[in-house]
Amino acid sequence: MRLVFAGTPEVALPSLEAIIGSHHELVGVVTRPDAPAGRGRTLQPSPVARRAGEVGVPVLTPAHPREAGFQAALRDLAPDCCPVVAYGALVPRSALEIPRLGWVNLHFSCLPAWRGAAPVQRALWAGDEVTGATTFRLVEELDAGPTFGVMTERIRPEDTAGDLLARLAEGGAGLLLATLDGLADGTVEARPQPEEGLSWAPKITVAQAAVDWSRPALAIDHQVRACTPAPGAWSTWAGERLKLGPVRVDPDRESLPPGELAATKQAVHVGTATQPVRLGLVQPCGRRPMAAADWARGVRAGAGARLGEGRPDDPR
Repeated sequence: MRLVFAGTPEVALPSLEAIIGSHHELVGVVTRPDAPAGRGRTLQPSPVARRAGEVGVPVLTPAHPREAGFQAALRDLAPDCCPVVAYGALVPRSALEIPRLGWVNLHFSCLPAWRGAAPVQRALWAGDEVTGATTFRLVEELDAGPTFGVMTERIRPEDTAGDLLARLAEGGAGLLLATLDGLADGTVEARPQPEEGLSWAPKITVAQAAVDWSRPALAIDHQVRACTPAPGAWSTWAGERLKLGPVRVDPDRESLPPGELAATKQAVHVGTATQPVRLGLVQPCGRRPMAAADWARGVRAGAGARLGEGRPDDPR
């Protein structure tokens, strides 16, 4: 088949590589426009755009896929199908109707669970034990199209959103290619999503990533791992934001009041509504990540010191 791939970030690269190495003909790539990146905030092409350039595939970067010029260029490429992985923009009906076999999206959940922008993060935050990836036909309604195939993946106890997404991206690439192969030879059929089991996965904001130490330890563990690496879980110390890496629930420690620190040379524990959690890496504002014990020594976190008091703009 003639394919035009739509995707933007690194998580889309395994699927792009699978298509490049397949017997299908990759005739173009659609990706988001160049965006500021790095310390200098200079405009940089997306990871998908860079890889397409390396293999000499034409790249389309519309500000929005509803643009008439983009749709004309897509028609000129005459794709049979447009596979999509984390493109980052809603595709209007006028563009959806251009390829004869439609747009096939790889979504990182077992639909209809976790429709939306942050399915991996929301699955971790909810404490799900299993998630997966689904291929489905793109429609105007968000993540609601009929499905072609699904794979499942066990969520490991120490998975971060970054860890889990990386595995799903690799496994999902094979699922997407198998779906495309099936569409080409007529052996796969789209099936409507079931009505039961629907849940939503909106993007997690920086404000939502703030840790509430009055919650149970396991819930905090889920939240921090769900927010790693982005947007990054955080608390406050001395009126400034302190970014938190994954924590570890420690049932053998004596209980502490929520937010209260217990620091030794080797470890820093924080009280929750249940068992304390042991901090891993922390990142003070304007500094690099460091071991929590090193941070605590530097700020002289003595007896009774607490995290989470005040707001980042509060000098207390």
